[in-house]
This record gives sequence, structure tokens and C-alpha cells, in this order.
Amino acid sequence: MSDNKTAIVTGASDGIGLELARIFARKGHHVTLVARRGDRLEALAAEIVAAGGEAPLVVALDLCAEGAAERLEAALADAGRSAEFLVNNAGFGLIGRVAELDPNEQLACVDLNIRTLTGLTLRFLPAIVAARGGILNVASVASFMPGPGFAVYYASKAYVRSFSEALAEELKGAGVRVTALCPGPVRTGFQARAGFDYKGEMMAMRPALLPASEVARQGYEALAAGRRVIVPGLVNKFFVLAGRLAPRAFLMPLLARAQRAR
Repeated sequence: MSDNKTAIVTGASDGIGLELARIFARKGHHVTLVARRGDRLEALAAEIVAAGGEAPLVVALDLCAEGAAERLEAALADAGRSAEFLVNNAGFGLIGRVAELDPNEQLACVDLNIRTLTGLTLRFLPAIVAARGGILNVASVASFMPGPGFAVYYASKAYVRSFSEALAEELKGAGVRVTALCPGPVRTGFQARAGFDYKGEMMAMRPALLPASEVARQGYEALAAGRRVIVPGLVNKFFVLAGRLAPRAFLMPLLARAQRAR
């Protein structure tokens, strides 16, 4: 790879994003770490350097802030870097009924999960195409079905998967790989942000639970292999298949009850 190329990883301060940054660095990529919590990014950057990796570019940034994409692009230009890979991992969800949740918070979820992901993809796509690189969009098993009680999040991840698959088809002749990573439950800060009973959620979902490091490994390998969609874990694959086959009239009440239990 060219010396000026970088892999941009958003949401790199925790969970799947942090593990993906570690993997890209171990595989010899220069990485650009993006998240709001600069102290965590600096700690991760120091860890990567200590392990023998190239010093990452750290960009502490709220991706939903006005002009955030422009500031990220400027930070890369100032560092003499050009995007080869883009990992759109930053995102969050809110559990609860649409009519009862804060409207502004729900719109912020749409902004980060959909608008920001799309905006970063469009902004860095010319460089990625020129480098014959790739895009890894973190969706969810939630992308395969509606989610009453978690409606905006499920819908946003359906967009991510649909957008990723369509983009993969459009770019297949350009040598650019696009993969939608669709994990199930993972131990990260996501549950606390969403408003889950963390302990209860982890106990209930234990059969489907995978560590963030394993989800990241499968996501990276799927991107390298040019796979369009990857669902890590046998239980999660079964969940997706069942959701596709079950009649919606049967499935929706079950999903609604599951969210209320959370």
C-alpha cells in the first residue's frame, strides 16, 4: 500500500470500532482514529505504537457537529494522508416507544447512523476508489427486521445494510470492496447509551453474545474477502433466518415484548 494511505475508523474509542482499529493496525495499515473522546483515542494510539504499529492520526471529533466531515478531511490533508479504507462504526440507539422518547435524541440517532455515515462515504469515496480500497459499514442483525420498541435504531441499520449492498454492486467493477457487518449483542458502551438494563440484557442474550474482538475479526476478514454482508455467530445467523421466514403478524408482537423486557 502507498505510504500516504490510511484506514479511517469512526467510533474508535470503544467496542467494535476500537477492535477494528487494532486489527487494521496489526495488518500493517496506517489508521486514523475518530471519536469524541480524545483521551481514549490517544491511549489506543499509544498502544498501537507500543505494539510496533505506525503512529495513528488521532482526530477527536463529534461527527454530528456542523462541518465535522470537512474538519476530518482537513486533518487528513494536513497529515498528508488519503483515505484507502473507511470504517463507519460510530452509531447509537435508543430503546423505548417512539412517542415517549425525546424527539431530538431520535433525530440525532438518524443523523449519526444514517446521515453522517452517508456523508463520510460520499466525501471519501473518490479517494477510496482511486486506492482500490474498501468500506466497512457496521450495521446490525436489527437491519433484517422492524423493531417495535427500538424503532429508529432498527430502521437506521436497515438503511446501512441496504446502502452497503447497493454500493457494493455499483463499485464491483472498480475494485472497491463494500461490506455490511451485522453483529448481534456485543459487550460495549452501546447498551448504557441505549437505556438497557445492562446486566439483564447480557444475561438474556448470552447465547448470541460475542466479544467485540471476534466481531471485528470477522468483519475485517469479510471485507478483505469482498463479502457484502457478514453476520457473526451461529445464533445470530439463525435469528436473521427466523426473522426473514416468520410472518410479520407473528414476529412483531414477539419483538415488542422483547424490547419491553429490556
